[in-house]
Amino acid sequence: MTSPVWHPFTQHALTPDFPLVSRGEGVWLETDLKNGSGGRLLDAISSWWVITHGHRHPKIVAAIQAQADQLDQAIFANLTHQPAEDVACGLIDIAPRGLSHVFYSDSGSTAVEVALKMALGFWKNQNKPRSKIIALEHAYHGDTVGTMSAGARGVFSAAYAPLLFDVVRLPFPAAGREQETLDMLKQAAKDAAALIVEPLILGSGGMLIYPAEVLRALAIISRHNGALFIADEVMTGFGRTGTLFACKQAGISPDILCLAKGLTGGSLPLAVTLCTPEIFQAHYSQDRSRTFFHSSSFTASPIACAAARANLEIWRDEPVLERVAVLGALQEERLARFRTNPRFINLRCLGTIAALDLKVADPGYLSGIGPRLTGFFLERGVLLRPLGNTIYVMPPYGITAAELDLVYDAIAAAGAKFA
Repeated sequence: MTSPVWHPFTQHALTPDFPLVSRGEGVWLETDLKNGSGGRLLDAISSWWVITHGHRHPKIVAAIQAQADQLDQAIFANLTHQPAEDVACGLIDIAPRGLSHVFYSDSGSTAVEVALKMALGFWKNQNKPRSKIIALEHAYHGDTVGTMSAGARGVFSAAYAPLLFDVVRLPFPAAGREQETLDMLKQAAKDAAALIVEPLILGSGGMLIYPAEVLRALAIISRHNGALFIADEVMTGFGRTGTLFACKQAGISPDILCLAKGLTGGSLPLAVTLCTPEIFQAHYSQDRSRTFFHSSSFTASPIACAAARANLEIWRDEPVLERVAVLGALQEERLARFRTNPRFINLRCLGTIAALDLKVADPGYLSGIGPRLTGFFLERGVLLRPLGNTIYVMPPYGITAAELDLVYDAIAAAGAKFA
């Protein structure tokens, strides 16, 4: 029987089969796929960038089980619970300085949607006419209406254009174009509500990397002109760029910080949006019309918060940043083997993230090579999901050198096959 399931970011006409995943352990997924690895898949993209410590970390699994036995769900509008309180306090302790309040939601998209609404509410509640949002070219911030509006216009959002609001788009600060980006921001920020950026690296936009000094300049210019600075660290947070948060490398603190993916170690969906006292105070009033009107039925799920609390304990008690540093070095070493391979260009690495582009006649997200590469890697027992002709490697932090070799051997084989 044909499955009734409609999969995300998937063209079903080109994807006839979906391996059934039955178990996860460390960097491995067990499936019913008939391949050279006996059905096992090495999860080289952390299952869409969420798994940080490896699948089924014992401490996180135990926390989920214990919480499910105590409290499964409670409305968060009029009540609170200890896991949510603990996670909020824990995040404030480790987040960039100046952030004081934590708003819970369910995903990276909603964390950013909340951030945009916070920014607009901040100005509206002060009766100041600032509603313009500034974003970077090639950005991706999510799939809700507000986040699509802030993201790049193109194949991801073309069908939904009537729903989207206009934003000011800064050119991506590519090498040699940094000043162009900063000069445009100086003009646009004068009457803007906020600038939103993915710090240091644009994920779905093609793993595009820009320098920490540019990120710092973007924040300084925004602040100088009164615009709020929103850091979308949904992907970059929790160690992906080599530091706990990418903003640390630029020595900046955003007005609003968005986190999700690695918040629970990848075990359950949970997101947070952190903000400064000034943003909270702009919504704090005896006037109920100044309430921050956003929620979902499962805001601050106790079970998801328990997983996040366990994740914070892992960061506190285990040498996670040492693992991050080791993985970063391993990525650099293995990427180096492709520097003389004419089939690959634009080799780049940031923290635990490595990427390179396969030379093809039709580069870009819709490159015909993308689905073919995905299938090829699955046959070799490696889970990689290229962004068109851009192949990226973003594994859990506990991957071994030998396991990482399997990933890069598969990439080398792909280069030879599709030459």
